[in-house]
Amino acid sequence: MYSFDLISFAAGFLVASLLWWGLRNGKSLLAQMQEKRQARKEAAAAKSSGGLELRYRKSLIQKAQGMHLAAPLFSLSEIIIPPRLIPLPVQNFSSELEEEDEASVDDPILRAVPYTPGQSLLATEYRLPTLTLPAALSGGAPLAIVGEPGSGKTVALAYLATLAANRSSELGALQDSIPFLLHVADMVFPAEDDEDILAPIVREVAEHFGRLGTSRASAFVRAAFRSGRALFLLDGLDELPPQQMDRAAAYLARVYESYPNCAIVTTASPEYLDGLLNAGFSALTLAGWNDSQKAAFLRRWGELWERYVLVEAWAQTELVPVDSLLLNAWLLPSTMGWTPLEFTLKTWGAYAGDLRGASPMDALETHLRRLAPHDLPVAALEMLAMQVVLTAQPIFDSRRAREWVKSFEPPEEKPLEEDEGAQKKKDAAPAPTRSVLAKMAATGLLASHRENRMRFVHEAFAGLLAGRALAGYQADETLLSQPFWSGKTLAMRYLAAEGETDSLVAALLETPDPVVERTLLLAAQMLRDAPREARWRGKVMMRLAKMLQDDKRTLRFRAMILTELALSNDKGRAALFRQFLNVASPYQVQLAALGSGLLRDSKAVESLAATFRQDNPFIWGAACLALVRIGTMPALEAVARALLSGSEALRRVAAEALANHPSEGWETLRDAFTMDDVMVRHAAVFGLARVGEPWADELLEKIQVEDKEWLVRNAAAGILERREQPDERIPRPLPPPSESQWLLEFAAKQGMGISPGSPATDLLLSALKSDDPAEVFASLPYLRQTPSEGVLGALYDAMERGNIRQREAIFLTLWEIAASGMRLPNPTAFGVG
Repeated sequence: MYSFDLISFAAGFLVASLLWWGLRNGKSLLAQMQEKRQARKEAAAAKSSGGLELRYRKSLIQKAQGMHLAAPLFSLSEIIIPPRLIPLPVQNFSSELEEEDEASVDDPILRAVPYTPGQSLLATEYRLPTLTLPAALSGGAPLAIVGEPGSGKTVALAYLATLAANRSSELGALQDSIPFLLHVADMVFPAEDDEDILAPIVREVAEHFGRLGTSRASAFVRAAFRSGRALFLLDGLDELPPQQMDRAAAYLARVYESYPNCAIVTTASPEYLDGLLNAGFSALTLAGWNDSQKAAFLRRWGELWERYVLVEAWAQTELVPVDSLLLNAWLLPSTMGWTPLEFTLKTWGAYAGDLRGASPMDALETHLRRLAPHDLPVAALEMLAMQVVLTAQPIFDSRRAREWVKSFEPPEEKPLEEDEGAQKKKDAAPAPTRSVLAKMAATGLLASHRENRMRFVHEAFAGLLAGRALAGYQADETLLSQPFWSGKTLAMRYLAAEGETDSLVAALLETPDPVVERTLLLAAQMLRDAPREARWRGKVMMRLAKMLQDDKRTLRFRAMILTELALSNDKGRAALFRQFLNVASPYQVQLAALGSGLLRDSKAVESLAATFRQDNPFIWGAACLALVRIGTMPALEAVARALLSGSEALRRVAAEALANHPSEGWETLRDAFTMDDVMVRHAAVFGLARVGEPWADELLEKIQVEDKEWLVRNAAAGILERREQPDERIPRPLPPPSESQWLLEFAAKQGMGISPGSPATDLLLSALKSDDPAEVFASLPYLRQTPSEGVLGALYDAMERGNIRQREAIFLTLWEIAASGMRLPNPTAFGVG
């Protein structure tokens, strides 16, 4: 007969529960135990590797200090101008500009100067706000430093590596990070199914450990990445064509996905960003050098030249001493748009006395002559560079390259014979001769990497040499068939300076590239070095002028056109800008004012001052900035009158513009606080905020306490208070759609949900059509990642019907999509004109 035993039942239930709990939680507990053991192991390894880390840091500093072209003369830290980045524009979600109040962080100067993706000229010359590299990294997003060849991207990575290796306090939270600075030419990327993604880094870092070998390097690298202390700096992506960059970008994406707490920085060209943006990288353009920075560089160079170079015995016999003050006064003018590379080489050539001319090409040519092997014909260098461009192999196999320059190889020397009567030894080997590539590497023109890889030490040299060689070949079809990449752009630019390129330019002008017009911009870049008598110049200038007048185009795109016009060296550009200052279109006037300022056109002063009679803050800002940049007494007096007697908004714009002039402008701002006019002092507060010097900050602190008017004290206090707030310009990681707070709230209003891992495209397209500007702007970074035909059609439609800020923001999104490798369709295919 069945009987129920309560004790046995309770015991069985307890055992079963424990068994079930163990099954459910055993794996979790086991994983936690393994993690704790690993953490203890890594902590012990870190403690025991303290000496290794110190040794590695010293080795990396030595490497980084030599990663600039003037390294034979000075170390990087001695000559560096700390690099800065141009932040992406902060979207202001106000639907009407007029609704913004004085406390808005949106600077009226920023409204006057459009953001131009991939270009730095406007932001540099008009001294727009920039970010330090440590500040840009502080938000946690991986960075792609964008810039044209010679803008200083490699130097920026070397500078970061030096800061990290020295544990500089400038790095903030990254002060204790461990930098890993590599070049893509040394990387052997693992296969997609290879889980050991750190192996390429370990292999390179092992060289810093000498005889201690790979095992110690492996433990060191893996501990750094697992602990989140790694600062991974990968150079060279900016030089790669798309087919090679895709793999590098995919590798970086895997590293970021596996180690999201580590900082990652790489380089990129404006021509191609594929893979980086969708992997979460923020592409920030490297700022150029303004006049103040160039002057600081010249002073530093002169001091170092006298301290280190002139004291050398060879210098005392071969170099003629020069007055550095006079030399620097000659070097600084007429260098607008010069890259730091070009300006450095011009300075070097002027001080050394071997500068071949006053143009950027002359500066490059001067240094090429220093690097070229004296016993090698220039044609050999040009042939190698041309093959690099035509085959799209900036990083090439030395064995294949020998075939390219085979005709220039020296004949093998015959072995010397013994005295007469003596027989020649049968096994005598020919005397060794250095190959063409070996000679180029020995002089520093070529850089050697693992697995027989080589590259030109700088892509600008390859571009210049290739352009010269291509002048004697019919290679238009090959160049035009290549995708956009920096090697192609450079070669075409320097080809335009050497030979007839009418057919090449004509093909570029006939090639459609809707919205972003990269083919037209490429033709415009060719104007910089082309002879003034080139037949095709007029056609390109006419197209650019037409685009500048087209109010249906976005302001950002037309500002990119303006930049190329300003750099074109065309005699008629100043007159063109003056003509546009008197048209009815406020956008054309705004752009023309900026153009006149870039050229420092003193003939435009009267017309620029006349624009103050218009009721348009965009024009006021552009005109004031232009007048301050022109810098003549009549120009500065016009801005001073605006400060003294203009409307409240005009006074503020004038004061902020005066902050760009370190001598007269700063003095005017100081004097403003001695005046009784409260509106002048109130405006001058905003000018001080843009100065960025310690004396200006001290004066602001004094004003917020001591000024007799509440209006002035409150303005100063507001500026200082906002500086303590998180900087909205710092890039931060974009959360997945399913974790985005604003999108979850928008989905709830629509009665929808978001599945983890879903791109939520339909929901984002609904947000793009929203009446709330905040939702429209917030949808764009996500829609950029899924550029389907439907998404592009919706973006075109939104750009057509949106206000000016919405149009500008969508253009930037479309530019990023195009830079990611997609050729945009014609908007007319979607019914958009």
